[in-house]
Amino acid sequence: MKTKPNKTSSEDHPHGTRPAFVQDPHAVREPKVNNLEMAIGHEVRAYRKKLGITVTDLAAATGISLGMLSKIENGNISPSLTTLQSLSRALGVPLTAFFRRYEEPRNAVFVKAGQGIELERRGTRAGHQYNLLGHIDNNSSGVIVEPYLITLTADSDVFPTFQHEGMEFLYMLEGEVIYRHGDQLFPMQPGDSLFFDADAPHGPEVLVKLPSKYLSIISYPQRGKTE
Repeated sequence: MKTKPNKTSSEDHPHGTRPAFVQDPHAVREPKVNNLEMAIGHEVRAYRKKLGITVTDLAAATGISLGMLSKIENGNISPSLTTLQSLSRALGVPLTAFFRRYEEPRNAVFVKAGQGIELERRGTRAGHQYNLLGHIDNNSSGVIVEPYLITLTADSDVFPTFQHEGMEFLYMLEGEVIYRHGDQLFPMQPGDSLFFDADAPHGPEVLVKLPSKYLSIISYPQRGKTE
């Protein structure tokens, strides 16, 4: 039996109301093995490469052997506080920088087929269906990305147009539409894509062949995120 998608309301653009996704309880999780060590090793290697120095250079600057540095960068050993202090001085970063990747959460959202959150937006009653496939509010990139599966099943005299911050990418999956972006019209067929500045008015102008289905991926700056 097909699970009916959850519904929520977002009369304006989906930036207004963002439903929360929950982690899939059936997701397979790998055991935490050397997570802290691997996080430290990743940061040490990243900062070393950022400076453009070799492992040999870092060994000479810190007095740590090549073998030990190799084990640290590969996450095979837990370095002492003294070793970390030597690395932080040589790389010119605070000691806490080595723990950044371990402390910050890395979230993932898994959505089974047909179980995206259905949004009620302008045009919904005209046969326009919007399914949000995932959303992560807090992340380390500073960018919010929202993927939607949009299905158009009925013609209408009134087509909703949208205008919002960020960038948007469309990929046509099924049917045909003529899509408006500002004063331009783009005929879209399966396999066609459109990437644009979402600050200009945009939306389907003519539904040529129904049903039509396309993937819409919206990205915009995460509010309150600083460099």
